Amino acid sequence: MKLLHSKILGTGQPFLILHGFLGMSDNWKTLGNKYAEDFEVHLIDQRNHGRSFHSEEFSYNLMVDDLKNYIDFYKLENCTILGHSMGGKTAMQFALTYPELVQKLIVADIAPKTYPAHHQYILKALSEVDFSIQKSRKEIEFILSKYITEAGIIQFLMKNIYRKEKTELAYRFNLPVLLKKYNEVVITYQSTSKFKKPTLFLKGSNSNYITPDDAITIKRNFPEAHIYEISNSGHWLHAEQPQEFYKKTMQFC
Repeated sequence: MKLLHSKILGTGQPFLILHGFLGMSDNWKTLGNKYAEDFEVHLIDQRNHGRSFHSEEFSYNLMVDDLKNYIDFYKLENCTILGHSMGGKTAMQFALTYPELVQKLIVADIAPKTYPAHHQYILKALSEVDFSIQKSRKEIEFILSKYITEAGIIQFLMKNIYRKEKTELAYRFNLPVLLKKYNEVVITYQSTSKFKKPTLFLKGSNSNYITPDDAITIKRNFPEAHIYEISNSGHWLHAEQPQEFYKKTMQFC
C-alpha cells in the first residue's frame, strides 16, 4: 500500500484538506496554519500531485481508495474534509462512500457533475516546457506565458517547479499521466447515495463552476447542504479571499 504524502499541523479533531487539479498541499499552507489553531490539520497531496507517489493509474475511485488508506493508517475518526475543485470531487465521493468516517464536508467551488474539458491551454503550455532546454524558472515562466495570459495561473503552476537534479528542474505533478487521464478529472461519480450530515458548498462569486441549477443536483446527494457565495472571488476563492473563506468555514465547523 502506498501512502499519500501529507503535512500534519496542530492537534484536535482531524481536518483534512484536498487540493485541486495541478495543485498541491502547499497551496493550503497559510490557511492550514490557521485551521491548526483549532484542529489537527492534514494537508494532503493526492496521487500524481505534490510529493505523493506517481502512478500510471488515475481516477476518483482510486483517489477515494487512497484517502481511505490514509485515514485507516492514521486511525482518524469524525473527520471534517475540505476539498477544492478536483479535491472537492474526491471529498464528495468519499463522503458518499464512507459517510461513517466523515463528520462534516466542505466543498470549494465544484459541483457533483461532469464539466466540459477546459484545461487544454494550460496542459498545452506545460507540455511545451522542455527541462533539458529550459534550465531556469525565468525561462519556464516565459514559455508558459506564451499560452497563458492569467498571471495568477502562471504563478500557481510555477509553485510545482522543483530542482530534480543540480542542473535540472522538473514538475512535481505527473504531467504525462495527467495528460493521458485528463478525462478522469472532468467526469464525476454518479451515485444514488446520500450524505446526510452537515455539508457546506462555497462558490466564488465570479466563478461559473457552481450555477443556480446545480443546487438541485447538490441537494440530491447532499440533502443537508448549504451553498454560500464568497464575494469578489473566482475559482481559487480560498487564495483570493482567504479571510472570508476562513471565517465562513470556521462558522460551519
